[in-house]
Parts: sequence; structure tokens; C-alpha cells
Amino acid sequence: MMLGFLLARAGVSVTVLEKHADFLRDFRGDTVHPSTLELMAELGLLEDFLKLPHSRVDHVSMQIGADQVKLALVNLPTRCQFIAFMPQWDFLNFLAAHGKTYKTFDLWMQAEATDLIEENGRVAGVRVKTQDGSVDLRADLVIGADGRHSTLRERAGFKSDDLGAPMDVIWFRISRKASDGDEIVGHIESGRMLVMLNRDDYWQCAFVIPKNSIETVKARGLDEFRKTVDEMAPFDVGARMGEIKSWDDVKLLTVAVDRLREWCKPGLLCIGDAAHAMSPIGGVGINLAVQDAVAAANILAEPLRKETVTLDTLKSVQARREFPTRVTQRIQLAMQNRIIGPALQGAGERPRAPWFMRMIQWPLLNMIPGRLIGVGIRPEHVRTPHID
Repeated sequence: MMLGFLLARAGVSVTVLEKHADFLRDFRGDTVHPSTLELMAELGLLEDFLKLPHSRVDHVSMQIGADQVKLALVNLPTRCQFIAFMPQWDFLNFLAAHGKTYKTFDLWMQAEATDLIEENGRVAGVRVKTQDGSVDLRADLVIGADGRHSTLRERAGFKSDDLGAPMDVIWFRISRKASDGDEIVGHIESGRMLVMLNRDDYWQCAFVIPKNSIETVKARGLDEFRKTVDEMAPFDVGARMGEIKSWDDVKLLTVAVDRLREWCKPGLLCIGDAAHAMSPIGGVGINLAVQDAVAAANILAEPLRKETVTLDTLKSVQARREFPTRVTQRIQLAMQNRIIGPALQGAGERPRAPWFMRMIQWPLLNMIPGRLIGVGIRPEHVRTPHID
């Protein structure tokens, strides 16, 4: 959606496909980081964007065993020094509404790309499943932005490297009281981990479990699950856990961290999770995808207008975005392998915060993790023209 908006704004004809009738999907990533808010400012949209319902967070508190760790967003080179928690459907609807102000922007709802059209050694479009049947949509360039289970990257035969993830996540929500406080809360103990995200009138909760252990959790029973969450929460949620009436009230996220070896072929480019599935650590996934979109628009807008997009042009997008992706995934893997994985597999002995996490509590070092999370590696800026 972001790439479609930016290209249409630059005078390129774009069709965005969405396979559902709307964008309403629960537990989608909704952490809009300062880097993305900065892009909204560069587009002149920040004021309107922040009128949408959202909550703001400028620090994160985490308990790892007996250790307390606090990460703060301070001294960032951005206008906004906070993370905006905003439902992803509001973000997408916002971009779609602004995209529709350009005559070169078209959005198809209930339109699922099911296959690639290939001619003369290049991708020439996609086969689209619509309410009225199958349609062949031809294009000078196809962008695969259809997520970690991307149909387009599968049809293209792209190979990916599975970088591993020691955990899965059970998502659920419980109501919130004003007395609970409003900061993000994380708690890691031996064999379990809980993260609670403030959504004003409710908590969005992530209960982290060892990889492929959901059936073990269910076998222990719903009462045991409710009890464990109550024990991990920093305040009493026992009565509220009754809001989880059955396993239908939770959603399993199977965590995957992978990266395509090649993101493109003639006529096709993958970005976002379709090119590199991210761990939920740091909530950086949608922000990295937005950065991909901005870089792709900066590189592709002029060649698309001139119909001169070559394979080398597409490779330059991967070259631009692969380094920050690799570094971010490496940081996530370090967190997974050194903290979360051992803690989830541990028994008896309480986990401790690693030495480097204790060091970053020092004032001069505390800005480092905030910078990595809030701004990221090699942040992009809007370079595309605005053509009315």
C-alpha cells in the first residue's frame, strides 16, 4: 500500500490488490515507529495521521527474572520521540484514502493474486481471483508484498534461508483498568514469557511459548493457561482472564525468520515479509517493510515512468535494503538465541538479563537500543516527486 501510494504520487499507474473485503484482521502488527512517523511528516501527512486513534509509548520496561530493564526512546533524529500503537487497518485505510486522490492509483478489494503470468523469460503480470472469476492483470512490474506466506515468491521459485526461531506466540486480549498503568510490560521467567501492549481500553497480550509447543500448552488446560498469565502479569488480572472463554479466543502466531537469497527476477520484485520474514522482537516488521517500500519507490519511480525497469534496477533495491535487513535480523536472532530461547527451555534457575542489557541501563548507553528500534539501520527518506 505504501509503495502503491508513493508511485501513484509520482505519476506511475498502480493497481494494489487486497484479497479480503477489508483490512480488519486481529493481531496484525501495529507498532508505528518514529522512522515511519518521520516519513509521514516528509509526506506532509503527519498531523492528519496522528488524528487517527492511537496510543503513544516512549519507553519499554521488561523484567527478566529478578532483573529490571528499561529501554527508552530518547534523542532520536526524528520529529516524534515515541512509538504510535495504531490498528494496522487504520494505517492501511489512511494510505488507501490518500492514494485514491491520485488518478493513477487503483485499489482492488477481494482480489487475490494466485499466480504469475510469465512471457518471454519475464513476469508480465498476475492472475487474479475476484468475485467475478479469474482475471489476467498485466503489468510492467509486479511487486510481491503478500507477506511471509507469499504466494508470489512461491510461484516465482525463489529460495529462502530459514534463520530459525525458538518460539511461537499466543495472542489474546483482556480488558484494561486505568490503575494498571500504561507502559509496555515484558516479563521473562523460566519456561514462559509475557508481553502486554497498552491499547487504551484493553491489553493486547503476547504469551511466548517454545517452538511447536501449542498442543502441550492446550493439553495443560485453559485454567492452567489463565493462571500462568495471572502469575506473569505485573498486576492482578485473575478475574479478567475469564474473558478468555475458550481456545477460540486466542490466536497462534507461528514465528518465522527467513530471507530470500534473490528478491527479484525480470518483471518481479519482493519486499517486506515476502522478502524477509521478521521476528516479532522489537515490533520492527511493518516499519522495515515501509522502509523497503520507500527505497523501492525512490529507485523505481523514474524508470517506471520511462518504462526502462531492468533486472539491474530491481537488484539495486535489494542491494539497498538487504544490509539493514541482515543487521536487524542478526540483532533479533541474538535476542532470540541468548535470552528468549534459553529462558523458554530453562528449568528451575531464574533467567538473568545478559550483561549487555544491564550495561545499556547506563544513561549514556540507554539511547542505543531506542535508536535501533525507533529509527533502525539506514532509515529511508522520501525522494520521489509529487506529481498532481
